[in-house]
Amino acid sequence: MARAARGSGSGSAALPLLHDGLVVASHGRHVLVETPEGERRICHPRGKKSQAVVGDRVKWQASEDEGTIEKVLERRNLFYRQDELRTKSFAANLDQVLILVAAEPEFSETQLARALIAAEAAHIAPRIALNKSDVAAPFARAWSRLAPYRAMTYEVMPLSLKASPEADRVALMQVLGGKTTLVLGPSGAGKSTLTNLLVPSASALTAEISQALNSGKHTTTSTSWYWIDAERSTAIIDSPGFQEFGLHHVEPMQLAHLMPDIAAHATACKFYNCTHLHEPGCGVIAAVSTPGQPCAIDASRYRIYREIFDELSQSRY
Repeated sequence: MARAARGSGSGSAALPLLHDGLVVASHGRHVLVETPEGERRICHPRGKKSQAVVGDRVKWQASEDEGTIEKVLERRNLFYRQDELRTKSFAANLDQVLILVAAEPEFSETQLARALIAAEAAHIAPRIALNKSDVAAPFARAWSRLAPYRAMTYEVMPLSLKASPEADRVALMQVLGGKTTLVLGPSGAGKSTLTNLLVPSASALTAEISQALNSGKHTTTSTSWYWIDAERSTAIIDSPGFQEFGLHHVEPMQLAHLMPDIAAHATACKFYNCTHLHEPGCGVIAAVSTPGQPCAIDASRYRIYREIFDELSQSRY
């Protein structure tokens, strides 16, 4: 478990003994760190050092029955959202993000688009899952609303987590196996059902994590890591349901490149610094104004682009 860093020579004092760890839960400034042997301990950042997030590989030092994070190792990626007030880190070192929405209650396309943009900005592969395929009419409407996303080659998985759990478990393991996946979605989409399906002990683990990190108070505001298999090669990270998804870490002129359908037509613009809002010779506007053409930009997607571009532009002043 431990990696010792010791001084050399008779006159030098030994450096603190540091341990390897994986952050498996977080709440506020407290994190739960798992050792390679599977033991878990509460740790705190030392001073004002960078806060560790779920998925981080860290070096930590034991102190009585808890510990301190001494170093966050280099991350492959970091998924977070940022509004005008604060940055909310979700997780690090992800292989993919699974965005779970449901046929009912009706999902927000703007929230979905924002989550996809955040994944693209962090260079993390996103997937979409549409739950409640057993409610035929609402599911058909929702599936139709997702047509522009399927056209962008985003994979959309149909699920019925309560009606056909075993079939869904098999389907999910085909895309989750051997990977670390952050599961995102609004309240009511079925995230808890999905987590409990894949990790039958999740409820007990959640209670244990809440007990450790929040002095016995059950909390739904923490982000938690769950191993799906005994080999600990497949993991999901469950996060709180999101209502707002800030993107203020994205530059306005970067936005078009993070929306595949907009990006596909941005190369046809007359001006290299086109905002795709009003310029003459804009390939994006032309694609929206002729919706019958192949690969045309859906009007709702263009509306979302304009709204987010305006929001990001205002936040710079």
